[in-house]
Amino acid sequence: MADKPKQGEILGIPYNFERPSIGRLLSSYWQPGKGMLVKKPFGIGYTLNLASWRSWVALAVVGALLWQERGGSDGDSGEEADEDEEGPVEVIVD
Repeated sequence: MADKPKQGEILGIPYNFERPSIGRLLSSYWQPGKGMLVKKPFGIGYTLNLASWRSWVALAVVGALLWQERGGSDGDSGEEADEDEEGPVEVIVD
């Protein structure tokens, strides 16, 4: 039986199932000459290039959104939302 390829592309999406090494992991996540997305060192698809400032902006935005979703601020906005949801609401449709 023929050996299956361990890396390549399927429908334009890269894959790599070779055994990962520390050197390959570090070199794939830090590629200064490349764009924001680079091929994953192991698995299917793309990952962020940490040498690109755009990747750090994307990580900061995602982190801020997660912090906001989990109620990171201690303001009164959570109490106001609880007051609005105290009882049932009757909706009349004509």
